[in-house]
Amino acid sequence: MDRAANRSDQDAPSPHRAAWAAAAAGMLVLASAMGIGRFAYTPLLPGLQEALGWTIAQAGDVASANFLGYLAGALVAAFLVHLPRRRIWLALGMVLSVFTTGAGLWAGTLSQWLMLRFLSGLASAFCLVLCTAVVVEALLRLRRPQFAALHFAGVGIGIVLSVLMVEGARLCGASVFGQWGALGGLSGLMMGLAGCGLRDLPAARANSDGERRASPEGSGIRLWGGSLARTVWAYGLYGFGYVVTATFIVAMARRVEHAELIEPLTWLMVGLLAAPSVLLWQWLAVTHGLFTALRAAYLVEAVGVVLAGFGTGQVALLLGGALLGATFMGIVALGLAGARQLAVTDQDRAMGWMTVAFGLGQLLGPGIAGRMAQISGGFQLPSLLAAVLLLLGIGLLWGIEKK
Repeated sequence: MDRAANRSDQDAPSPHRAAWAAAAAGMLVLASAMGIGRFAYTPLLPGLQEALGWTIAQAGDVASANFLGYLAGALVAAFLVHLPRRRIWLALGMVLSVFTTGAGLWAGTLSQWLMLRFLSGLASAFCLVLCTAVVVEALLRLRRPQFAALHFAGVGIGIVLSVLMVEGARLCGASVFGQWGALGGLSGLMMGLAGCGLRDLPAARANSDGERRASPEGSGIRLWGGSLARTVWAYGLYGFGYVVTATFIVAMARRVEHAELIEPLTWLMVGLLAAPSVLLWQWLAVTHGLFTALRAAYLVEAVGVVLAGFGTGQVALLLGGALLGATFMGIVALGLAGARQLAVTDQDRAMGWMTVAFGLGQLLGPGIAGRMAQISGGFQLPSLLAAVLLLLGIGLLWGIEKK
């Protein structure tokens, strides 16, 4: 019996290898559900507009349907994350994400796309919230929290892979619907590999109500005044500010010279910069202060939004995409970390309000921006609005300091 126990200990992977496996599994889930399932709509939007005759406003409505699904999914997942059977719900989210991506092969009406993108948003929220909880918990048990950066890099990696798959399918003669089908196959492959990795993670008891860090009964978070309230409102402004460019930047690229080359390069730039960006912003937060780094990220992104919206050439669009990619995941990571620090003893509720604020911002963004672009004949006006909201976010964050 002792020999069997010794063999079992020898067969068990080292904490370092186990942490790599956990982070890699999480990376694949986010690459599939977020990088592809949620963000592949951006590079495929111009083709969908041509094939289905959508106006810019209708394209914005479909994007908003996805963000409505994300908001609903995030709120539900925030409850499910504390349940013992949360991995079952994660598995359902993974399957739904693959299905809603691949089903783009057959969807041919606006109503079908509204429903598909809503369900895709729901699935991506389940995957992000539940998989992050499972993976980060495993990394903490293994005393390797730094590996979380690999997990979050999945969003950028998925964006890069989606560009390569879309361009490969297009060169092979596939229509925009065939390109969605190809992405569904890639998504299924990655989710299958991720499922094998997550299955091997040791199960852990989900947090009970008594284990959660919560404020005393009767206390709450004020949404007016105070550093936390200002952070929540600033995060909501960020949700609107980033999503205008994130939704329409490839459509913007279609209007410039050599669009067939600039379209994929612009979105590829977003993914390439997004993958390592969280590490950069975490380092800046450690060296200069969390909220100082967060305000800087808002400013850099505002510059990128203006470049993409007002630039008339390829260089401006590529730089706009680069600055968007270099900041949008960093702001998410720093914003949530800052809110957790400010909340101190009411972190669950703070995360809930941050989710709601961000979800509402990105829900409103595409629909409003699409209508503004349709009325004005270009993306300058909605981009200006997005940049102004990001600058207002900096104003709300001014004077808040946390290490």
